[in-house]
Amino acid sequence: MKSLLACCKVYISESRNISSLESIERAVKIFPEVVIVNKFTDDAYNRVGYTLVSQLPMEEASTGSNPLKNAVFDMVKEALRTIDLQVQRGSHPRLGVVDHICFHPLSLASLNQVASVAKSVAINIGQNLEVPTYLYGAAHEEGRTLDSLRRELGYFRPNSQGKEWAGSLELEAQTVKPDVGPSKASKSTGVVVIGATKWVDNYNIPIQSTDLGPVKRISRLVSGRGGGLDSVQAMALAHGEKSTEVACNLLDPVKVNADQVQRRVEELAAREGLTAGKGYFTDFPQVEIIERYVEGVKEGA
Repeated sequence: MKSLLACCKVYISESRNISSLESIERAVKIFPEVVIVNKFTDDAYNRVGYTLVSQLPMEEASTGSNPLKNAVFDMVKEALRTIDLQVQRGSHPRLGVVDHICFHPLSLASLNQVASVAKSVAINIGQNLEVPTYLYGAAHEEGRTLDSLRRELGYFRPNSQGKEWAGSLELEAQTVKPDVGPSKASKSTGVVVIGATKWVDNYNIPIQSTDLGPVKRISRLVSGRGGGLDSVQAMALAHGEKSTEVACNLLDPVKVNADQVQRRVEELAAREGLTAGKGYFTDFPQVEIIERYVEGVKEGA
């Protein structure tokens, strides 16, 4: 589709509160130009990811007429109204009720254009909803990476006994100053992280073990940071009562794809005496996302 298309992925730290999710989804339906092309729910993680697509206006992408910007803001507003981080728990790390928002260019849109939208959304959330908001990628003036920001904020350390994250985080003790919004986070909302990058594939591989130790070793050795596959980020997470996952971000899927990651994890798991199951994507590929957007626009016409 030869137009300026932007994709936005919104990750909400809740999957079990159906009325809350319905309220969040209704916020998008007000904007017929915006299509939810995917909803990925994981009850073990107590987390849901929405993938939204919309055309960008031909004028400056950060103007008030941008339906994608307005839809994302309204989703965040509803999530903060209906979800309390203090009572939320799950085996996936999170920094807030709305844990992560990322924008990606599609079709003819540029990274700079979606970065402009990301920064505009961040300003609205930080100032109007009074939530500490952090930027990364092309939306951040120094191009800070998502994993480095999360590391600074203590994202990867469980805050409760066992393998879960439960209740609010003590983010007020952090020294990382938000890019927008108040310096202190509310215990009920946490913070929001917003960025803009080129396309990222999310690929999770189940390991038939409940022992996080060896799976952490596998995750470290498969990741670029641990000397493994370049452009791959990975972390080990408990997933249900009988398995663990190597959850991966493929930052450059053309350079290092899911098949390569799958083979490497299988090799590393075998060294640990473990079995790696077949991995799965949490979203559709770019081409199919555009196709689903086109179909969604036709259905709504």
